[in-house]
Order: sequence, then structure tokens, then C-alpha cells
Amino acid sequence: MLSLLNIGLAFFVIAVSPGPANISNATIAMSLGRKISLIYVAGLSVGLVFWGLVAASGFGVILQSSVYLLMTLKVFGGLYLLWLAFLSAKAAVSPDSQSVQAESSSTSYAGWFVKGVVLNISNPKTVVAWMAALSVGLGSNDSTAFLMSGVLVCIGVGFATNALYSVIFSFNGVMAWYQHASRWINGAVSGLFAVAGAGLIRSAFSRESAS
Repeated sequence: MLSLLNIGLAFFVIAVSPGPANISNATIAMSLGRKISLIYVAGLSVGLVFWGLVAASGFGVILQSSVYLLMTLKVFGGLYLLWLAFLSAKAAVSPDSQSVQAESSSTSYAGWFVKGVVLNISNPKTVVAWMAALSVGLGSNDSTAFLMSGVLVCIGVGFATNALYSVIFSFNGVMAWYQHASRWINGAVSGLFAVAGAGLIRSAFSRESAS
């Protein structure tokens, strides 16, 4: 139990820290409300589960050692983050509440779910986070059942953390503040996405050159 607790705490520290998934979730919660944000969170969490299964199956180790596969995934993820940066910058230039409502109405619930899945799957660094958290409480002699228990704990922590972001940032006061400061918030989010995307692409080619 203590080992599972350590795994859960390690994963919580990773999951709660600001990153592309949390930043996008907070922005969606502030601009479009809790319901859409929670649907988006469900997608984020499914993407998180995907990388958890990759890490638990041992494929994560193979992925880390496969230069070209990891490079391809990082470039794809980086380009997707740069695309999100462009969309946020566009919203910052013209922070129109009608355009926000149009985005909400033009994207179905299934569409928001898929967006969440794609964002987390497009970031292969997530598998590193999983492996780091699992390594905190797992030993070389632990059983497969214990490994899966650790994965389930992390999945639960991931779902709860994502939902927490949705709830906090969708309070009326926070949403009202967003309406007044949307230009600056979207501009900052655009910058963060751009930095994350460029960093992911740069790390892909630095890994390649190092090899």
C-alpha cells in the first residue's frame, strides 16, 4: 500500500503541473464551461491511459530506444502543439465572445472528446512521466498484478486531476475574469504552446543528432 501511495503521489505531482493538457483544459473550462471541459477531460484521460498501457507493457522502453520512431512521434506532437498555438494566437487577436460560442456549437461533444485524446496521444513525453512515476514504487521482483495496480492508481489520479482543473476553472468568477482578460490569457497560452511545440521538435532532432 505504501508503494502504491508513493506511485500515486509521484504521478499527482506530474499530472498537476502546468503542461499542454492542463493549460488547454483550463482555457476550455474558462471559455466554454464545465460540461465541455469535462468531456474534453475524458478524452485527455483516455490518451493518458494509452501511454500508461504503453509504459506498463514494456513498449515504453522500446520507444525510448527507438530513435526514429520517437523522433517521428515528437515531430508530430510538436506540430500539433504549434497548431494549437496558432489557434490561441488567433483567438487573442480577435477575442470575440460570438466566435467562442461558434466554436462551441460547431464542435460536437464527440469532437471535444477526440481533441482531448489527440492532444495527450500526440505527446510521447507522457510515457516518460508514466515510467518515472511507476519506478518510484515498483521493484524488479514485483508481480504483473502489482504493476497493473500501480497503473490503475495512476489512471485514477490522472482522471481526478484533470477533473479538478475543469471544476476550478469553470467557476462563474473565473469565467467572468476570463471574459475580461481573454486577449492576454489566449496570448500567453499561445506562447506556452509554441514553446512546448518547438521544444518537442527540437528534442526530436537533438536525440537524432546525438545518436
